[in-house]
Amino acid sequence: MNVGGLRDRVADLGYAAGWGAVKALPSPFASRAFRAFADAAAVRNGKGAQQLRKNLRRVRPQASDAELDELVGAGLRSYARYWLETFRLPKMDHQAVVARTAAETTGAEHIHAAVRAGKSFILALPHMGNWDVAALWLVAQGYPFTTVAERLKPESLFDRFVAFRESLGMEVLPLTGGSAPPADALRDRLRNGRPICLVAERDLSRNGVEVQFFGEATRMPGGPALLAATTGAALLPVSTWFTDDGGWGQWIGPPIELRGERLAEKVRTGTQALADEFEKQIAKRPADWHMLQKLWLTDLSVRTAPLNGHRQ
Repeated sequence: MNVGGLRDRVADLGYAAGWGAVKALPSPFASRAFRAFADAAAVRNGKGAQQLRKNLRRVRPQASDAELDELVGAGLRSYARYWLETFRLPKMDHQAVVARTAAETTGAEHIHAAVRAGKSFILALPHMGNWDVAALWLVAQGYPFTTVAERLKPESLFDRFVAFRESLGMEVLPLTGGSAPPADALRDRLRNGRPICLVAERDLSRNGVEVQFFGEATRMPGGPALLAATTGAALLPVSTWFTDDGGWGQWIGPPIELRGERLAEKVRTGTQALADEFEKQIAKRPADWHMLQKLWLTDLSVRTAPLNGHRQ
């Protein structure tokens, strides 16, 4: 086995151990342990914490250094809670989780309105809170859905995450390496009345639609707006967060308007409108935005020309 293969195998075994061991720990002990890991990460100030700080500086440009330190620490604890719940969610009481989420959900009427109008819908959200919990809630409402996942290495680790999410009621398509491009399958699902959910503020291809986000240029995937424009599905912005009492909150916004006559224009305006909604929601709860990667073009080492309007 080469060094890369050994590294992948160790990573897979580490996640497998995490899923097994963390599920077995008493909840209070596990929570304290993950919080301690997050606090240690804040003190260590590695690359992820440094990038989170740079990202949150865009969200809170007027914050003092001390205030930003506190926000970064809160953000790392929120991110640690997401991973803790990822490991523990399979054994949690799903009915109780759904009930707590429902109590803190606003905007569900936009989903019901789309369905009454004979439309499918696309839920587009940033990396906030616990989107797997939101998925449980959606499935419990009678809306099993399809999503796309970035292919991880090793393949066995990707398979673990797919199995985890499919156990919650999702259909998971690989972003790359599948039998067909995921966009084709997503269009098919929407045309057959099945909703889709997409985490949509980070463009992994670096050739998405250029938008303004917190006053700076970045690129976001054009897929959600493109799918809405070509299928007639309602494009609904979503944000999720952790509540102070240990629960989960969720906001579902009204349909995004796709302005313009040409398809490329509809995709561009729709993606910018999504970015505007994400900006508003992240600004309300920046600690629950789990963006430890480079996002803005000025942070990215390689800049490629954007496509004219949408991704292929």
